[in-house]
Amino acid sequence: MSSGQAVPTGLAQPAQLVENFFRHETGRLHGALLRLVGVHNLALAEDVAQEAMLRALRTWSMGGVPPNPSAWITQVAMNLARDALRHQRMSTGKETALITHFDQVRSTPAVAWEASHEIRDDALRLMFVCCHPSIAPDAQVVLALKVLCGFSTGEIARAFLSSESAIEKQLTRTKQRIAESGIGFVLPEGSDLGARLDGVLAALYLLFNEGYKASAGDRLLREDLCAEAIRLASVLVTHPAGRTPRSQALLALMLLSTARFPSRLDEHGALLRLNDQDRSKWDQGLIERGLMHLAEAAQGSELSEYHLQAGIAAIHCTAPDYASTDWERILLHYDELNRIKPSPIVALNRAVAVAHLHGPQAGLDAIAEIPQRERLDGHYLLHAVLGELHWRLKNHQAAAWSYRRALGLAQVGPEQLYLTRMLERAADDPGSETATALPG
Repeated sequence: MSSGQAVPTGLAQPAQLVENFFRHETGRLHGALLRLVGVHNLALAEDVAQEAMLRALRTWSMGGVPPNPSAWITQVAMNLARDALRHQRMSTGKETALITHFDQVRSTPAVAWEASHEIRDDALRLMFVCCHPSIAPDAQVVLALKVLCGFSTGEIARAFLSSESAIEKQLTRTKQRIAESGIGFVLPEGSDLGARLDGVLAALYLLFNEGYKASAGDRLLREDLCAEAIRLASVLVTHPAGRTPRSQALLALMLLSTARFPSRLDEHGALLRLNDQDRSKWDQGLIERGLMHLAEAAQGSELSEYHLQAGIAAIHCTAPDYASTDWERILLHYDELNRIKPSPIVALNRAVAVAHLHGPQAGLDAIAEIPQRERLDGHYLLHAVLGELHWRLKNHQAAAWSYRRALGLAQVGPEQLYLTRMLERAADDPGSETATALPG
């Protein structure tokens, strides 16, 4: 939503508009604020942006939504930022110079601002700012997701298989460390960018994941988040510091995954498993672009988690039909991924591949052997997979129990609908078994 955009269709309610702006424009607003107050005032920019949105909610609820809500919030935020600068008792000359500079930048962003910086995108540049090498890697990503991507604490917690309280504590510690250590949030250039690339890639990966499979709400797909992640990754691979095999692999993964969007839901908005998807609807243009970037990623000897995940996506996208899927290659990819980047989620996906190759009992055995499996207990997908494997073994009571547990944990409408159907299936006459696939 740019400063010149009118009210989006279907978002006439003040709370919806503010939420929409917060989720999709936080990074750009922070970028504009930081050009005014300075990158070292990151906390101030965050506070000002939040206050502007609160004022919007209060004002619009009483007086109605203005014709250009984005411009309204941006202007209020700028005014609040100027007031904060004055409150800090900056010299009149310096403050005037900053404001004058901002006004010039705002009127000619492509000339005045971008001409003196290497990365010509506010959101991407600020991701590099957040990924300061003095901050722990996970903390870098959490900070970027919270400050720039508008993620809630709950969404971040689910992405890290953690609790909201743990993420809140991590954010507090990170901000305290920034304040106490005097970490300078300056815009990195040249060789300094390379040391921050992994944090930026991780933030983009999680931004895309939240769009590919939302962690809560009525919508499974958040195409806008995926489009923004793809846009930023596309900008990144054109820059010398970001033109690396792992960056190309991440962009390939995003494109190949997005290609399946047209067939992931049925006409009623319910989740479709991989074997039920109409492959003729897959976007062949995106698949071709994804394969091209995957070929670029193959240059050199680097092998990252993004290479392997993109490879798995490519195997699915190039299989002419579900029966032709090369599960042996997929399992090899998961074995290697589990070696270089082990996690309970990777191990769970590996167990699904094992089940496809060696049967449902082998899949259950693989799940039983997952290290730190307890971290998955609060994740619906574990119990959905268990339900499907038990169903295929005709353990219908165990299947129903697992589906019921999964349904209680699922927070996205299409997933809840899918699990309700699976639970009803398990509760029906258990005498006959229907051949089904695991959730895709």
